[in-house]
Amino acid sequence: MTRLFNWLLPHPAMTLILAIVWILLQNELTYGMAVFGLILGVVIPRLTAVWWPDRPTGFKIGKMTSYVLLVMWDIIVANVQVAWIVLTRPNSKLRPAWIIIPIDLRHPEAITVLAGTITLTPGTVSADLSNTGHCLLVHALDAPDPDAVRDEIKQRYETRLKEIFA
Repeated sequence: MTRLFNWLLPHPAMTLILAIVWILLQNELTYGMAVFGLILGVVIPRLTAVWWPDRPTGFKIGKMTSYVLLVMWDIIVANVQVAWIVLTRPNSKLRPAWIIIPIDLRHPEAITVLAGTITLTPGTVSADLSNTGHCLLVHALDAPDPDAVRDEIKQRYETRLKEIFA
């Protein structure tokens, strides 16, 4: 039964995401659109499964949902903070910094999510990943304490991603 489930849904998270995105793109929730979204959500990952040989197997969708909500909240807060910085501080008072963040994540998908999270949050951008995949170079718009920024990224995002992609 498990083999059938894994064959039918090689990437369950992608199935769910594709179905939801399809419904959002149609801008209406009808049974027909939901069923067609689910069909796309099953067919597309099945057809592309050969290009996902090392997909994470212990992916936790519940923890990912809370992670997405956390990131959305952080994006809102960072937008306000960056707007405040831009509107109230002259450029000479900004303290930009390049920060090297050592990462413990090993799944390429988890590293991609971390880099994307950093880039999506206003005020920071992921600039480079080391050749070994063990360090991420991040630029921060205003970082009076670069070590605190590094520690916050590791504690707030990387720790959660390690749990999600266990």
